[in-house]
Amino acid sequence: MQENNRTLITIITESSLETTLSRELEKIGVHGYTITDARGKGGRGSRKADWDADSNIRVEVICTEVMAKAITDLLQKKYYDDFAMITYSHDVFVLRPEKFT
Repeated sequence: MQENNRTLITIITESSLETTLSRELEKIGVHGYTITDARGKGGRGSRKADWDADSNIRVEVICTEVMAKAITDLLQKKYYDDFAMITYSHDVFVLRPEKFT
């Protein structure tokens, strides 16, 4: 029987990083992700998403714990110092776990 537990990594960051971040995730072996527009307010002010240069995206990846570690290592090394970005994760139970490696 296959284990159905995976990790959901959520990244909220500047929309200008969408193309670069997508390539970086694919380069380390991420097979799939979901990207949506995000709005809100935090330590770096309000993000309204009504102007592309001032908007945020939310990137969600369901993956193994090993891949989650690789993703967070990448983000900390290449993005955290220079970009508005937060990342959080939690365990999820998935149906069809073979789709989330």
